[in-house]
This record gives sequence, structure tokens and C-alpha cells, in this order.
Amino acid sequence: MEGLSRRLRAALPRDRMTRADVVAGLPGAVGSVPDGMAAGVLAGVSPVAGLYASMAGPLFGGLATSTQLMVISTTSASALAAGSALSDVAAEDRASALVLLTLIAGVVMIAAAALRLGRYTRFVSHSVMTGFLLGIAANIVFGQLPDLTGVSARGDVAAGKAVYVVTHPGEIDVPSLVTGTLAIALLVGLARTRLRLIASLGALVVPTLLVLAAGWDSVRRVSDAGAIPSGFPLPHLPDITAISPSLIGGAAAVAVIVLVQGAGVADAAPNPNGRRSQANRDFTAQGVGNVAAALFRGMPVGGSVGQTALNSAAGARTRWAAIWSGVWILAILVAFAGVVGRVPMPTLAAVLIVAAIGSLDPTRVSAIWSSGFTSRVALAVTFLATLLLPVTAAVGFGVALSLLLQLNQEAMDLKVVRLRVDGDRLVEEVPPKRLSDNEIVILDVYGSLFYAGARTLQARLPDPAGAHAPAVILRLRGRTTASATFLTVVADYAHRLDASAGRLYLSGVDQGIRALWTDELLTAQGVSVEFFEATPTVGESTLLAHAEARVRTREAG
Repeated sequence: MEGLSRRLRAALPRDRMTRADVVAGLPGAVGSVPDGMAAGVLAGVSPVAGLYASMAGPLFGGLATSTQLMVISTTSASALAAGSALSDVAAEDRASALVLLTLIAGVVMIAAAALRLGRYTRFVSHSVMTGFLLGIAANIVFGQLPDLTGVSARGDVAAGKAVYVVTHPGEIDVPSLVTGTLAIALLVGLARTRLRLIASLGALVVPTLLVLAAGWDSVRRVSDAGAIPSGFPLPHLPDITAISPSLIGGAAAVAVIVLVQGAGVADAAPNPNGRRSQANRDFTAQGVGNVAAALFRGMPVGGSVGQTALNSAAGARTRWAAIWSGVWILAILVAFAGVVGRVPMPTLAAVLIVAAIGSLDPTRVSAIWSSGFTSRVALAVTFLATLLLPVTAAVGFGVALSLLLQLNQEAMDLKVVRLRVDGDRLVEEVPPKRLSDNEIVILDVYGSLFYAGARTLQARLPDPAGAHAPAVILRLRGRTTASATFLTVVADYAHRLDASAGRLYLSGVDQGIRALWTDELLTAQGVSVEFFEATPTVGESTLLAHAEARVRTREAG
């Protein structure tokens, strides 16, 4: 218990809070109001859930981040994933189910940090993640067209709803369309001026005043989606009786999205003091943020690209800026809860659409498209999966595709070369496809020898069939571990050489590998292999193996 307390104290901010941090938190809070409300709409619940999450995420999660400028708040990707996970939940139960999903996702994130899984985020392909984010952006744009135009659209996926709006222009509510279009114009126009830090606020206030002044009752308001509580928000324990396997699966998918996206935020927002971010500590911070959001009846949160960029642009210096952002949002909730309910829904749709389009990075897409056929397939397939499948299913598909691409890349990157002995030097040459009588071949391998890589090596080893007494020396210097698949490949090739009265030599062998590949293990499999362990002198063990192979082939000849 004392150790846990010590780790928690070590995670708390030790940076000195500055006036710049307090001031920088205010624009972030102002921007989080429309973003949070829009995220609630995106998840299919009351916008209040997004507001509470935008308060709790940075306030509590910001206490533990290692990425100092990261703001843990609502994100479009996590909101869309949460909404997708709750698509089969009845409307009256969705709010409580979302809170429970958020709590489970937070626990999963904290568990991932405890298991030190942060290093595995690098195995998610850049092409896959980009395709997923492109699909998320397209889903947001398509899915918000009904709210922007005031159309009660039908369709199983966001693209289907967009098609319905386009094919039923007679159902468009003109006041709603005018309100949403004005909000988009303000977002885009103010972003190019000195007022860019309050562009989102302006896009809420001006259209709201227009709707109230014109008396446009046909325009849906935030209060139509649910009552807006007033006063100081108090924590509540979630109703755990609503837990189900599908809810747990949805929470796990949300956790994966949040953690991978958070790792990207950490890369894009280096610490001002030069310290490297710690993935597992950021996992913990995002988990804490989600647990806190759940206790305040909020929705999933994670490292936000937009809010982190806004935090940096506003002059933030330490983690206190994100924490103060949460404090300012809390003050806004207490002071202006009644005003929030009057905000028109088309303005929130406009905020989401502009944010989604702004998240597109043509330069990144172009770079991936130019990287080769594999990258193009990964990008396009993940984009289509995200567009046509539930987001939770698309996440699982993307993770599986990333692993397949990793294995494929390992196999494709593997290169086998022949080393010819030239005096006391080793010169690289193209390896033969078949071995000759009494031939000695030294082989070196570039690339991974795990799984698919080992099987690729098996296909590229010279064929000993028809040769008499050949010798092959396989150089393993620098490899500290060996998979069971690689052992199988070695055993199979040793058997094939034995059938031709030949011999397999392994040089540069690490002591750890030799300790695992005992003589008893190899004898039990009927494998004859000569080992030459690595020495401090590079190439020494290979030359020793070559000398012994020469003696043996001479005797065999």
C-alpha cells in the first residue's frame, strides 16, 4: 500500500504552476464546451455527458500525464466508437450504459499500463491508423448531415443517412440549414483571424442568438436531447447491473482507440523540457480520466489532438494548463448551465463537420499512398471497413490487419547473403540456389527470424538435394532469442543436409540460445548441428566454423 501511495505521489505534477498555464487553460475550456457537447451528440446521448467528460478528463487525468501538454478530453473517434458499441441499447438505457462503458474502458487502460503494454502501440500500422481516422472523419461528416439540415434521416450507416438527405431535399428544414451554415462560416472565418481561439464559442453564440431572435421553433435545441442539470456536478456510482459481454467488448475497443490515438498525440506534442513521454504513464492518466468521467456521468475521453494543439497554441508550459482547463469548464457548467440548453443542434453538427474535415491530412495520405502497394491496401481497406462496419468491428479488423502487415513485412524484409572468406575478411555475395559436392557456404541473414521470417528463410536456403557432403554455416551473431518456428526450420534443414552426408554449422550463437537449444533437446529430435558461440571478435566464430567445415569436407572427399 505504501508503494502504491509512493507511485501516486511521484505521478502528481511537480512542475511549478505559472500564470501562463492558468491563462492557457481558459481558451481550451471555451473550445471544449462545443467540442464536448458535440461528442455527446456523436455518441447518441445528451450533450451534457460530453460536457461532464470534458471537465473530468483534463482535471483528473491531467494530474498524471507524462506528456505535459496533452489534454485528456472527448474525442470524435472514441465518441463514435462508444455510440457504435451502444447501438443496440434502448434509448432510455443508453446514458447509464455509456457511463458503465466509460468506467470499464478506464479500468482496461489502467490494467494495460500495469502490464506495461505501452510498447505495443508501435505495432499498429501507420497506414491502418490513418485509414481508420479517415473513415472516422467521413462517418462524422455523413452522420451529421441530418442534424445540420434538420432531416430525420433513415439508414443503417452514416453514409446511408447522408444519401437519404441528398435524395430527399424536400425534407430539409431551411432554418436549421441556415443555422448550421452560419456556424460553419463562423468556424472557418474566425479561424483565420486573431479570434481563432474563440472561434468555436462564436459559432455557438451567434447562431443561438439568431434562432432566439427569429423565433425558429423548428430548429432542435440541446435541451431537446435531454435536461441540462444546474449547479455543481456531483459524482455518482455507475449502475453495474447493466454490464454485458457486448458492453465489455465495446469498452475494450474504445480503450484501444484511445490509447493508440493518445500515443500519436504524445509523438506530436513533445515535452517543452525535453523529457521523453512514457507511454504506460500516459495510459494510466487516460485511464484515470475515464474513471473520473464515468463517476461524473460522462463519456470516454483520451488524448485529444485538437485540444492539445489549442493548449500549446495558447501558451501552456506544464501539465497545470490542462488541469486548469478542467477547472474553467467546471466554472462554466456551474454559471451557464441554463444557457447550454438553448444551443441549436445544427451548430454542434457544424462543429463536428468542420473538425472532421480539419483532421484530414492530405500530405500524410499522399505519403502513405506513395509508399507502395501494401501501404495502399492497408489504407484503403481500413477506410472502407470503418465506413461500412460498426466502429468496434473496424477496430478489431484494423488491429488484425496491423499484425498481418507486421508479419508480412518481417517476411518481405528478410534477406539472405553469402559470405565468402577472403583471407581474414568476409565478403558478401549472392547465395546459390543449390549446393554442390563438398561445397562450403556461409550464410548471413538480415531481418526478423520470428514466425513468417523463419519460414521465408526456409524457402531461401540453398537446396542440398543431389549434393555430396556439403556444409552450410548459418551466422546468427546479434540474435539473442530464437522462436520455436526457427528451431523447426533449423532442424528440418539439418536433416536435409544429413541426408546428403553434409553438416549444418551455427556460428555467432548467443549464450542464451545455446542454453535453450541443449544437446538433449537436439538429440531427441535427431538433429546434428555444430555450435560456435559468439566471441568479442566479430567474425571469429564464423571463421572457426569455416576451418572445421574445410577439414570435414576434405575427409569426406
